[in-house]
Amino acid sequence: MKDRVLHYLLHGLLWLLVGTSLFIAAERARSHRSSRNFNRLKIEILDSTSHGQLITREMVEGWLAESKPALWGRDSKEPDLDRVEALIARNGFVGEVNASLGYDGELVIRIRQREPLFRLLADGYNHYVTEEGYLFRAPHRSSICVPVVTGSYRPPFESSFEGELSAHRAASAEDHSANIEALEREKYPLFARERENIEYHRTTRRMFIRQGLLESDEHFEERVEKLRAEKRQRRRHYRYVQQQINRGIDQISLKQQAERDRQKKLEKNYEDFENLITFVKKIEEESFWRSEIVQIITSQAHSGALEVELVPRSGAFTIRLGRLEEPMEKLERAEEFCHHGLGRLGWDRFRTINVAHRGQVICTER
Repeated sequence: MKDRVLHYLLHGLLWLLVGTSLFIAAERARSHRSSRNFNRLKIEILDSTSHGQLITREMVEGWLAESKPALWGRDSKEPDLDRVEALIARNGFVGEVNASLGYDGELVIRIRQREPLFRLLADGYNHYVTEEGYLFRAPHRSSICVPVVTGSYRPPFESSFEGELSAHRAASAEDHSANIEALEREKYPLFARERENIEYHRTTRRMFIRQGLLESDEHFEERVEKLRAEKRQRRRHYRYVQQQINRGIDQISLKQQAERDRQKKLEKNYEDFENLITFVKKIEEESFWRSEIVQIITSQAHSGALEVELVPRSGAFTIRLGRLEEPMEKLERAEEFCHHGLGRLGWDRFRTINVAHRGQVICTER
């Protein structure tokens, strides 16, 4: 019995010692955290691109300096890490950011930048585009070695847009659907008026009179003619009102159709831009074209479809692909002609090499 009591007593003392040690360690950690002061900054750019650097230490230091009063806590000693991360992440070219404050007072900020696939440089547009379909405004004085897309083609988003293309596409589709539904609700009063008009017509058809027992034929015929005239008047009114209702419904339906046409056209524009992203990605996977293509000139056909023309690094010609239908097959024909045709005829002989038509290579001499 005494051995058992001694056993429990030793275990109790052991757990008391462990609990006391944990309490002391926690108090020391709390005391250290409350007394630690931010004393130095360490910025690590985890460069995720081999094309160049969008973010520099100086840029991050400038962001922090401009917003420093809002980033520090109540004691003005420890920075608000959530605010630091939010401040840096609001720049579209920042992919990931993590801020931590060490026990020695060192603020460590680790940043991973997005990897651009190409640069969209057109009227009002100056964006980098990733292969995932994320778009962000090109930072000031940035120079990344990626293909440049220029030309008269108008993307399906505003020049001020930054973010996921898929999210912009979904929001646009919702807007168009909401507009069509709003137009449909404009028909409801017309539908109600149509029901009233139909009931008015039914009432007209049910109107009739009977000849009284002592009523003369002449008087009864007179009343019949009056009723016929009234019913003719009511039928004219019914037809007039129905025409007005039908005209109003048709006008709203035309607006709905125009909205659907705009939505369909915009969806095609989104598909074209996604095809452009896929096309540039495939170019980057081909060693020959990755080293050759420096510029992609875009335009829109009369139908609104996207058409593409390439500016290679070698030679003084452009390669016309036309629409992005089977683009790799077109590039194979162009590559074969470059290797076997231009090698004999000369790289400066032609102004354009057109591979837009299936199985053909059409050249225009200078």
